[in-house]
Amino acid sequence: MASSSHYSILFVLAILISASSAQNGLILPLRKDAKTSQFYTTLELGSNRATLTPIIDLGAQFSWFQCDNYVSSTYSPIPCDSRKCEIARGIGCVGCNGPVRPGCTNDTCGASAWNPFQGALVSEGFGEDTLYAKNQRPVSEYTFSCMESRFMEGLASGANGLVGLARTEISLHKQVANKFNLPDRFSLCFPSSGLGKLSIGGPSSSTISTISKSLKATPLIVNPVSTAPAFTVGDPSDEYFIDVKSIRVGGETLSVKNSYFSIDKDGVGGTKISTIQNFTALHNSIYKPLTRAFTKAASDMKIKSVAAVEPFRACFSSDSISRTPAGPSVPTIDLILPGNDIYWRISGANSMVEVDERRMCLAFVDGGSNPRTSVVIGAHQLEENFLEFDLVSSQLKFSSSLLVQNQSCSRL
Repeated sequence: MASSSHYSILFVLAILISASSAQNGLILPLRKDAKTSQFYTTLELGSNRATLTPIIDLGAQFSWFQCDNYVSSTYSPIPCDSRKCEIARGIGCVGCNGPVRPGCTNDTCGASAWNPFQGALVSEGFGEDTLYAKNQRPVSEYTFSCMESRFMEGLASGANGLVGLARTEISLHKQVANKFNLPDRFSLCFPSSGLGKLSIGGPSSSTISTISKSLKATPLIVNPVSTAPAFTVGDPSDEYFIDVKSIRVGGETLSVKNSYFSIDKDGVGGTKISTIQNFTALHNSIYKPLTRAFTKAASDMKIKSVAAVEPFRACFSSDSISRTPAGPSVPTIDLILPGNDIYWRISGANSMVEVDERRMCLAFVDGGSNPRTSVVIGAHQLEENFLEFDLVSSQLKFSSSLLVQNQSCSRL
C-alpha cells in the first residue's frame, strides 16, 4: 500500500500542474461591497468596452448584464433553434417590439434570467460579444443575457450584472476553458478587505506554493434534482454540493440525524456552497443543537452570553472574547467530510460577526424546518478561504482560513 506521504506528494504535484495552466487563463479581481457584503469583479464588454461591475454568483447558470446604455458593433443575438441555443439550454424564442439593440432582437434564443436578490425570473434573450479583462486575452463570442435596469434591485450600489459560475456549458469558467483549451478549473479567494482573486484555469503557481501544505480535497457531488429557479424535469442541479457527514463544535460532534446531511431522491437535503447567502443557513434541526453546543463551549471558555440580535440567536459580549490572528478566540466549528481526518474548519473570523461595539454573534442563521437544502454555506464563511473548484476531477480543494497561516486573499 502507498504511504500517506506518497499521496501528499502526488496531490501537491497535481495542483502545481493545474496551476501552470492559469498563466493562460483569466484572473479577475474580487472586491467586497461594505454595505451588502456582496462580492463583485470588474470586466469590459463589447466594441465600446462598456464597464461591468457584476456580482459573483456561484450558483448562477449564466451571466447577465444591464444593457440599457450598452452599444456594440460586435454584439450578435443567438438565434433560436441554433446549436449555440441548444448548448445554452435556451427556452423557446423571444422577440422585442422596440428598436433593434443588444437585448432587444427578434427570433432570439430565450433565457430565463434570475435575480436572486430580487427573486425575479425574467424572460430575456441570449446574445454574444467580446468580454475583456484588464491586460489579458479577450474572450470572443461570450454568451450572456441582457437585463433591464429595473431588475437590478438588490444588487450592491453600482453593480450592473451578475457572473454565473455554476456547472453549465455557458458559465464564465466553462466558456473561458473552452475558448483557450484549458482544463475546467477555477479558484476563488474572497477578501474580508482589499483585493481577492477569481482565477480560471487554476490558481497561479505562486499561490499554490504559498498554501499547498494547508489544502485539503473533497468530492463535489451532484444533486440529482435541479435547484435552479427554472429547469426541465430530470435536470440535475448545477450548484456545488459537498458531502458533509456531521458537524463538530469545540471538538464535540453534534447529535443530528444523518438524513439531514444526505440528499434524498427528491433532491432535498445535503450541503451546498453559496456566494449569495450572506451567512450559513442550517436546517432548524441542525441549527438548534449547533447554537446550544456553541453557547456551552463558549461558556466553558468564560465567554459571556448577551441578548441576541436578529437574525442571529447566539450573541456574546465582545469584552469577554479575546482576539487571535484568525479572529475572535471562540470554539471551532468543523464540517466533517469523507476521508481520513478531512474537515473544513471554521474559525472565529468566519464563525462570528460584530453587530455593534459591545456584541458579537454566531454568524449562522436558522434555515427553517423545511428548507430545500439542509446546509447552505454562506459567503461570510468563505472569506479568506482559498477554494478551487476542479470540474475535471470533480473535487473541491480548500484551505480553511488563511488567517491561521498569517496569510490572506489580498496577499496571495
